[in-house]
Amino acid sequence: MDQFGPEKIRNIALLSHAGAGKTSAAEAMLFTAKAINRLGKVDDGSSTSDYDPDEIKRKISINLSLLPCQWQDTKINIIDTPGYSDFIGEVKAGIRVSEGAVVVICAASGVEVGTEQAWGYCQEAGLPRLIFVNKMERENADFFKTVNDIQGRFGPRCLPVQIPIGAHNDFQGIVDLLTLKAYTGSPPKEGEIPASLQGQVSTYREKLIEAAAETEDALIEKYLGGEGLTPEEITNGLKKAVASGSFFPILAGSALQNVGIDRLLDAMVNYLPSPAEREVAALVGAKEEKIKTSADGPLAALVFKTTADPYVGKLTYFRVYRGAIDSNSQIWNASRGSAERIGQLFTLRGKNQEPVAKVSAGDIGAVAKLNVTSTGDTLSTQNKPVKLAPIVFPQPVFDEAVSPKTKADLDKLGTALSRITEEDPTLRVRREYDTGETLLSGMGDTQLAVAAEKMQRKFGVSVILETPKVPYKETITVPVPNAEYKHRKQTGGHGQYGHVIMELEPLPRGTGNEFAEKVVGGTVPKNYIPAVEKGFNEAIQDGVLAHHPVVDVRATLYDGSFHPVDSSEICFKIAGAQAFKKGLAQGHPILLEPIVNIRITVPNDLTGDIIGDLNTKRARVQGMNPSGNINIIEAQVPLAEVLRYAIDLKSMTQGRGTYTMEFNRYEEVPAQISQRLIAQKAEEKPER
Repeated sequence: MDQFGPEKIRNIALLSHAGAGKTSAAEAMLFTAKAINRLGKVDDGSSTSDYDPDEIKRKISINLSLLPCQWQDTKINIIDTPGYSDFIGEVKAGIRVSEGAVVVICAASGVEVGTEQAWGYCQEAGLPRLIFVNKMERENADFFKTVNDIQGRFGPRCLPVQIPIGAHNDFQGIVDLLTLKAYTGSPPKEGEIPASLQGQVSTYREKLIEAAAETEDALIEKYLGGEGLTPEEITNGLKKAVASGSFFPILAGSALQNVGIDRLLDAMVNYLPSPAEREVAALVGAKEEKIKTSADGPLAALVFKTTADPYVGKLTYFRVYRGAIDSNSQIWNASRGSAERIGQLFTLRGKNQEPVAKVSAGDIGAVAKLNVTSTGDTLSTQNKPVKLAPIVFPQPVFDEAVSPKTKADLDKLGTALSRITEEDPTLRVRREYDTGETLLSGMGDTQLAVAAEKMQRKFGVSVILETPKVPYKETITVPVPNAEYKHRKQTGGHGQYGHVIMELEPLPRGTGNEFAEKVVGGTVPKNYIPAVEKGFNEAIQDGVLAHHPVVDVRATLYDGSFHPVDSSEICFKIAGAQAFKKGLAQGHPILLEPIVNIRITVPNDLTGDIIGDLNTKRARVQGMNPSGNINIIEAQVPLAEVLRYAIDLKSMTQGRGTYTMEFNRYEEVPAQISQRLIAQKAEEKPER
């Protein structure tokens, strides 16, 4: 592929609700731009973008996909992103390296949850965007109703620059409100506007000219003075309005029939900014600066995606902001403070790799087998290092316990988990020591199921995913003045003897455990006291109610006795552990459960449903903060009640709700629940 300067490149994220036809639109663009010679389909797994076996199986996009093509002497890097909310990490990465976005909306379904979320991400990133109303060939497709829906959700500055000719089976093409020409069929034929649409064309064109005129004082004077604006003035005015975020053009078409796609490509080149027109935040030394995309100056490139491949190894996707990266060169990873050897560079189109000599400023490329580099790192030069602002990924909210299916899988599990989390920064792995489980965390159940399938396919590791156990704890509620145990065994030869008396006290919640000694007169020799403490430390791992760890107890060793021949460290360790266990049983033990702070963001009209559901989960609502059309509900709730909350919230809100959760404290489990938990534990594990 040819080399292009930054002003002749467009990096554009394709965003939508799942199923709006984003991947089909990308396929039609590649076909129209002659980047591919046959039109693939999502349904039969032949699209350029959705090539991953999981994507073909599920018929949804899971990974972002790079789809470069050339149009109007411009290179367009189309970044097709997933529409399913579990894969938001890919969307955030795609938006971060784009200068513009195309939001795809289904003409039959209108604005859906995923559309609103994608729009919100663009607002956060300050990204200029176009709206493409797709699927005009579908039954119930209604362009004008969809436009009203768009304007109702996103404001009156969303205006059509095209209107469709017909709909459903009668969809023929589009009318361009700027050229005042009709374009029908595929490939498109230029013609006159149907008489039946003249009224609508005049109305919508007038609104467009007004939007263009508002960008410059000279144009508004001309417009108000009754003079007509030239086509160049209208186009330039609209381009400025799009770049400033004060205007969002709405286009129409059908990706499956490849109608209106050429005009969409035109709009992407004409209206959306090039890399040369946008700046990015960077840390130069200790100073924060804005840097412009430019071929001059020291290298600055951002790594925005990493894939782990068992054959190729690691494949690193990067976007160059300044300078260029050459094949077979050396660069500096400013984030890690380490040199990296660059091998052969590629441009990617779906799964196809095309070798290139260099990747220039504004462009996107990939390289295999980097040693230390991972997603979010900045590649630069050692003598003038630059750190670009990293991608901010959301925190995972959904946990599942991951365990190997067989002994062979156990040996490879650690490596597979580290490779899979390197590939997707919204996945995390941690060990829950209280339950002994390895937890895989992500944005939802679908994402974790896909991760498990990837581990099997890429690394040959079969895993089981289950709801995690709750890390309950045990403690005492009353002091026990004399917890006593005498360990005595007499066999032939040396016997065993250790005698311990200790006092147990409950401590304030969250204090932890303490061991102290107040032995007077050497009743327990000093050299045996560490053994008693060791016994105590072992005993606190296994409570007397349901074998959960014990917390917030102080044990004070104050008396005991020993035998000059039969006593040993092991005897006092056993005596210490057993005295503590006896004391626990006498201290009116209780179960404790983790309480989490949960912060739920939902549309106002769903607040009642969410609070009603929280009340069934033993939650205490702490407050509500309305903000525009949304409400932020803050509550405290037992972790046991919200282990699957990602799934519950998605079904209650059709995906319009989000939440974050963090540990707050431990609290006593209500008696009836405590009895049930103790009974369950007794069934699965006999008392020791």
